[in-house]
Amino acid sequence: MEPRRVIVGVDGSAASIDALDYAARIAAALGSPLEVITTWILPPVADALLIDGWSPETDAGVIQETAIQQVFDGAPPVGLRRTVIGGPAARTLIELSEQAEMLVLGSRGRGGFAGLMLGSVSAACAAHAHCPVLIVRSGREPARER
Repeated sequence: MEPRRVIVGVDGSAASIDALDYAARIAAALGSPLEVITTWILPPVADALLIDGWSPETDAGVIQETAIQQVFDGAPPVGLRRTVIGGPAARTLIELSEQAEMLVLGSRGRGGFAGLMLGSVSAACAAHAHCPVLIVRSGREPARER
């Protein structure tokens, strides 16, 4: 039986990059697979944007891959799972947490108000996830540089 996975939500923000670094260390310590989740939704003006060839799914994939390259310097852990999925971030992560050992998130994402200590996605997941949730604050040096 495969151990339950550690999932990490990545949106390209500094906090999510730090969360990915922490999640990798936690997954290694637990002997669990690591899965990087990036969600996307169609904005209200999607029809006009799609005509020009823009794809939010492709954009989300690029954001995820950039984060993975940044954290792992081109050498991601063996067995790293990459998932790009459509849907609202909080709802999607809460659903996925049913099958997870732990959910790791950055404290602040790409949107919202800069003065808040906790973003709406991390707050919703902390309140409703089906597994332990680790919320990582950004602004600290990644472990590899300490």
